[in-house]
Amino acid sequence: MKDIEKSIQIIREKISKAAAKSGRCEKDVLLIGVTKKVDLDSIKIAYDLGIKDFGENYVQEARKKIESFEKKATWHMIGHIQSNKIKYLPRLFDYIHSVDRWEVLEILDNFEKRMKILFELNIAEEKTKQGAKPDDIRKILERIDTLKNIEPIGLMTMAPYVENPEEIRWVFGRLRELRDELNREFGLNMKELSMGMSNDFEIAIEEGATMVRIGTAIFGERL
Repeated sequence: MKDIEKSIQIIREKISKAAAKSGRCEKDVLLIGVTKKVDLDSIKIAYDLGIKDFGENYVQEARKKIESFEKKATWHMIGHIQSNKIKYLPRLFDYIHSVDRWEVLEILDNFEKRMKILFELNIAEEKTKQGAKPDDIRKILERIDTLKNIEPIGLMTMAPYVENPEEIRWVFGRLRELRDELNREFGLNMKELSMGMSNDFEIAIEEGATMVRIGTAIFGERL
């Protein structure tokens, strides 16, 4: 088994250094442990080592873990949202990072729980990735004030996997620019940028990430 304690220590040191490059400190970046295919014992170890936020990709898998997890953690939905699973989200999750269409918000708004949401954008326009285009999000934001239980707090993206993360620095920079543009256009105060994973989180932080989603670098390769 991967040494989770040592891994977290290394990641926190890297977060601190990368944050300093953008004039911030480690506490300005939320470390989300991605627990897809990770067993409960490993999640509990990470929790006891200070990680209180966890990200899940699939509702069915997340449901079993969250309902069995006895400690008070914050859960983030980071995977693609299937229409028939939306009804489970308010009960299980505190944040939803992967909103890419109006239908999701419309259904969520019917539940009596205020949901913190981030819009997923496919900045690199990869055909194999989910996420909306900027103009799709603009159309959503034109109507966002008609919803009473939705709190838009930021944007999310997944960059292409490359050997040299410098090649995708522009993806993270563009997401930051878009957040600022949308805030100005719609009078919003979205602060969060959920971007950066195990192979590229340092570059993402340098470009302004406020949330990084780390799985493999904490828990090791999953089958």
